[in-house]
Amino acid sequence: MNPFTQRVIEIIQGIPEGHVMTYGQIAGLAGSPRGARQVVRILHSSSGKYGLPWHRVVNAQGEIAIRHEEGRMLQMLYLRHEGVEVDDNGQVDLDRWRFIPHGE
Repeated sequence: MNPFTQRVIEIIQGIPEGHVMTYGQIAGLAGSPRGARQVVRILHSSSGKYGLPWHRVVNAQGEIAIRHEEGRMLQMLYLRHEGVEVDDNGQVDLDRWRFIPHGE
């Protein structure tokens, strides 16, 4: 596993319950500020294998990026269960719910 992938997995594993991070934020912390699409691919391919809390990752606008209705609703359900307020359009207030690790 390359260092970027390993770091992305570690960062996602470290998102606490009741918070979210963005794909770009994760990419930047992992050392590739323009690597948001890579984070999407890693999350898609590694969530099951590493037990990643995939539902805690949203796009730069705080929106759920999943377009498939079932997956979108599932992510909204998981976030709401953790106390995160998600509107009916899949929008999260990043100012309130974004996790900012120490040192970012």
